[in-house]
Amino acid sequence: MKSHDRPLAGQSVSLVLGSGGARGLAHIGVIRALEKAGLEIRHIAGSSMGALVGGIHAAGHLDAYEEWVRTLEQSDILALVDWTFSGGGLIRGRRIIDKLSDLIGRYDIEDLDTEFTAVAVDLDTGREVWLDRGPLFDAIRASIAIPGVFTPHEYRGRTLIDGGILNPVPIAPTLRAINDLVVVVDVNATAVYPAPLERPSEETEESSGMMRKVREFMNGWRDGDRKDKDERPGLMAVMMRALDTMEAAIARHHMAIFRSDIMINVPKNTCFVHEFHRASEVIALGEKLAEEAIASADLERRHIADR
Repeated sequence: MKSHDRPLAGQSVSLVLGSGGARGLAHIGVIRALEKAGLEIRHIAGSSMGALVGGIHAAGHLDAYEEWVRTLEQSDILALVDWTFSGGGLIRGRRIIDKLSDLIGRYDIEDLDTEFTAVAVDLDTGREVWLDRGPLFDAIRASIAIPGVFTPHEYRGRTLIDGGILNPVPIAPTLRAINDLVVVVDVNATAVYPAPLERPSEETEESSGMMRKVREFMNGWRDGDRKDKDERPGLMAVMMRALDTMEAAIARHHMAIFRSDIMINVPKNTCFVHEFHRASEVIALGEKLAEEAIASADLERRHIADR
């Protein structure tokens, strides 16, 4: 590819990856688009799913993770869930972390080639915690501990939960690095209509009794969906939508304070938070939105230069 086809090639990037469940798979597509544009990712800060994808990329194993997640069916996801009804959450999360550790290996953050910070929240003090040293998967497990879903992660005497609770788009940790561009990915952005991805038909989804119960438990209305007057969202749907609403408000506040050079918005009605079996669609959407944002940023720079 000629250099004029990649006008931002060679620029260094601080990459901010936001929280958002399965929508966070769009981060994979974003990273692919940045690489194709010749941008060099030197520092990653992530909350929740952003910490998971960002940490795996920083460890150099995003290819293996992407290949695996693209193959997941709903039954595979269910098999990774270790249910519990104690400890402050429904899922222990140990099976998921063990699977990821087997897939990519165990690393300490300070040994990674790419600087990485996972954001979590200390449940006891109510303060944001930046995890940039120690075992990678302790940092990831802490950052993905969605309240009520995953049990909190006990680490170094602290009880840690999902970083998205206080900082769903963690720009501040990247300010310690000196890079050419700050690229921010918000996967809880304003919904668009029609929705970015078509809903799969019921006939194409698995229909086991257990999977139906999980869908009923997890799924709720999305803004603008038609619903009968007798329908009600499930307990988990109410909680997830409440968290989404809170995190979207916090994200707007953070993005009003901190400037980004390239902003990539993935609409919150792209998919439900648990739909990891739709990885290929979500990854492709992330790549498309990133390519558009990169092209727009280049046009804006040219316009400023021509003044």
